[in-house]
Amino acid sequence: MSDPLGFVSGAGGMRPVQPTPGVGKAGDRASGAGGGADFREVLLENLEKVNSAQQEADRAVEDLVSGRRTDVEGVILATEKADNAFRMLQAMRGKVLQAYDEIKQVRV
Repeated sequence: MSDPLGFVSGAGGMRPVQPTPGVGKAGDRASGAGGGADFREVLLENLEKVNSAQQEADRAVEDLVSGRRTDVEGVILATEKADNAFRMLQAMRGKVLQAYDEIKQVRV
């Protein structure tokens, strides 16, 4: 699968979540405080980038309509980039909710 906008590989500004060494082993960092990336921070950072991509697309459309911009291709690219970022965000939300539902069903 190709990644023309760079969202998956990280080239497009969205930082992928990197696995933290040592996490998941018994006795290792139960609190989660260490050198690895915090899921919350990565999520908020990516939410901000999706929001900025949407705002950039909105500005591009407004500039095109008002006549300050003439490159239709750039506007289409900006809107597609924002749409793809939002779709990926929705997919990630679905996976997180699915994982949460599975965790809720675990009996202890």
